[in-house]
Amino acid sequence: MISAIRPLGTCSRRLLPQYFRLRLTTPFSTAGQPRMTEAHRALGLWISYKTSLPAHENIYTIPNILTFSRLIAAPVIGYLILHEQHLAALGLFIYAGATDLIDGWIARKWNLQTVVGTVIDPMADKTLMTVLTVSLAMQGAIPLPLAILILGRDILLSLAAVYYRYISLLPPKTLARYWDFSLPSAEVHPTGISKVNTALQLGLIGWTMGTMAIGGDLGWWGPEGALKAMWYIVGTTTVWSGASYIYTKDAVKILTSRKVK
Repeated sequence: MISAIRPLGTCSRRLLPQYFRLRLTTPFSTAGQPRMTEAHRALGLWISYKTSLPAHENIYTIPNILTFSRLIAAPVIGYLILHEQHLAALGLFIYAGATDLIDGWIARKWNLQTVVGTVIDPMADKTLMTVLTVSLAMQGAIPLPLAILILGRDILLSLAAVYYRYISLLPPKTLARYWDFSLPSAEVHPTGISKVNTALQLGLIGWTMGTMAIGGDLGWWGPEGALKAMWYIVGTTTVWSGASYIYTKDAVKILTSRKVK
């Protein structure tokens, strides 16, 4: 009788329960080598399963906090628009736009990028755009067909995100693990036209809110002039950007445990 498994390394010892740290013994086989037992097979499968699970990442970073604040600001801005507090709504909208620029810069400069950041950043943008689109459409500030187009695209992309999150999450697939964003499973890379479309949509929203905040039409730059032309431009880029996620390779990337740090 000899030891069939030598003492485990430091990494493996952290993964195994106490009773698995004992040396397992088994007699020699006829070939003079230690014989694999069912205990060894079970131990190997257990180690393989535990090491295949993705590691938790730190989601409490300054860029993510700024992004969450933008997410929370969205319904507040919508409330202010519906209650015709246009100057306050415009100020909070400017804050949301500033955080959208700052969080990415901080993440890149101090190496604070997280997988969850690639998910909640576009989520915050879409939430802000959805709330503002609905609020402004209810106020008659933007045409209803354009509002339906913007909202329809975002709803389809949100459903796709729910699907990819589910298929990429390693088992066990529970609700607790599904909503645990410190367990990354897929990351989203916005396409080039999608970034342009987001900028144009935010520009249109800001332009419209600015017009409402000063309390009147801006002549040729108002709804009857260039702003009306902007409606058609945004409508075109909205359709184009939605389609780009279908034909662009690696727009959505499924992660493996080795890619998670």
